[in-house]
Amino acid sequence: MATKKKSPVRASRGPAARPSSKKAAKRVAKAPRKRALATKPPRPEKESLAALRISVTTIGDLLLTAADRYPDSDALIFEKQRLSYRELAERAMKHARALQALGVKPREHVGLLLPSSVDFVEFLFAIALCGAVAVPVNARYRSHELAYVIENGDLVTLITTSEVPDQVDFVSRLRSALPGLASQARPMQLSLPEAPCLRNMLLLGRSPQQGFVGQKEFAALAKTVPADAVHRTRLGTRVRDVGLMLYTSGTTANPKGCLITHEAMVRNSIALGRHRYQLKHADRFWSPLPLFHIAAILPLLATFDVGGAYLTMGFFEAGKALEMLEKEQATATYPCFVAIMSDLIYHPNFKKTDLSRVRLMNSSFALQPPGIKDAMRKALPNAIQVGTFGMTETAGTVSTSMLTDTLKARVTGLGKPLPGLEVRIIDAETGAVLGPDERGEVLVRGYSTLEGYYKDPVKTAAALDKDGWYHTGDVGSMDADGVMMFHGRTKDMLKVGGENVAAAEIEACLQRHPAVKLAQIVGIPDARLVEVAAAFVELKPEGKATAEELIAHCKAEIAGFKVPRHVRFVTEWPLSTSKVQKFRLREQLIAELGL
Repeated sequence: MATKKKSPVRASRGPAARPSSKKAAKRVAKAPRKRALATKPPRPEKESLAALRISVTTIGDLLLTAADRYPDSDALIFEKQRLSYRELAERAMKHARALQALGVKPREHVGLLLPSSVDFVEFLFAIALCGAVAVPVNARYRSHELAYVIENGDLVTLITTSEVPDQVDFVSRLRSALPGLASQARPMQLSLPEAPCLRNMLLLGRSPQQGFVGQKEFAALAKTVPADAVHRTRLGTRVRDVGLMLYTSGTTANPKGCLITHEAMVRNSIALGRHRYQLKHADRFWSPLPLFHIAAILPLLATFDVGGAYLTMGFFEAGKALEMLEKEQATATYPCFVAIMSDLIYHPNFKKTDLSRVRLMNSSFALQPPGIKDAMRKALPNAIQVGTFGMTETAGTVSTSMLTDTLKARVTGLGKPLPGLEVRIIDAETGAVLGPDERGEVLVRGYSTLEGYYKDPVKTAAALDKDGWYHTGDVGSMDADGVMMFHGRTKDMLKVGGENVAAAEIEACLQRHPAVKLAQIVGIPDARLVEVAAAFVELKPEGKATAEELIAHCKAEIAGFKVPRHVRFVTEWPLSTSKVQKFRLREQLIAELGL
């Protein structure tokens, strides 16, 4: 059995010496930061395809390889906690042994209902080491949404916590989602009619609860499974096995389980970080995005591939974020979305914060308001700003700028496709391939596209054609140099603060209210979140409800970012032959609000 003092990868290797004094520890911590300042973008003006090599492994082995190479380097940094690669690998291995003791087998689905935390990262890799499929669950989901994901996703184990900031109570949400939980006397072997595959739920924290396996009990299970049992499973995992299932909202009321392979996730991370962003071991990569989001998992793996430090937060707060950026001397940042960017630049401490070590920022200025561009460029005059286009179904990134692109290309476009990915812009009705700067539906083909939507062959067939092209439903264009731009969505979707939201999901929620006959959702512009939901509602003949009542109804059933910000009541709808003309509703409300 592996012990805490031995490497989780090779038991014969002893641990590297730890710093013996505070001064020595400071030298270790500062060394990478000094090297980071010397990092410069490559001189060639175009990407050398001949010099690139395909490099891929599993999600679990990505961590173990980093622990082999950089055991005592910072791997993960939160505001009040940090782990070295050795420590993270040891913890992930211990959790993997306990998960196997719980009965988790290769290719089974394990849910992660956790806020951004050290625990999330440890269990993400532990699940991968078991050869199982990690299913990150949006921590803002309400009971109705949780019940759907647990049942639809065939989760066998769910990991959650009783200790969460902001008064989030996962336990009560799960009890509401799974009514049969209250009568369960054997938490190791649950039997729930509403979730027939769910065998157990692990509850982290100090408060034991009926129906949950406690943290202390779970930790003891690791002693019953030898480390070699995990390694045998790990070594049997294929790179084309599914490693992640991420639920993403579609055009229907319920989200879809998007199947992403180890190759898609790891190879895309390497293509983005090592090759396109030129990340090095000395880099310290800050990302404020929640870890259940593809746009957080992607840079996490990209950073771990080169043995850098990944900096993040339990939840985003601009003042604390600025403090972390300066204190930890971040060299690369991934704020991405306008809500985060605007909170940073309008914080009173923004102009006082030393951001001089930031050499790279994924800012997507082509999609940002002018005020944000100007403020960020002034604060970070030496940083290389890049734009990015991507989605969950393509393991995160499809295109991003090269460091050697011109400033104009980097701030007015969203970069070129990553090597190995093909992109087409087509006329959605005729299928004809369009020329430079013509707008049409974006199609993507390559190693990073999804395997399909879980248990949904109809939606899979609609998204992936016989030639392997993924039809994104996004409207885009590509210029003569191959630089992409995003112009909107063909699907009935909203993009609220970076989160995909299906209009049909909100409509279904409103229509569950007893007074509502029909509801239609449109997206309207928002200065902070880019887009927010607005509801048009027709009440039943005898139905009575106020806007405030309907908003409260939504808040009780769906995540806060999906809740409509405006409600308007109608008695007649603008119709085409058979459908409500949502664009007319949207135009009407925009005119009314003066947006």
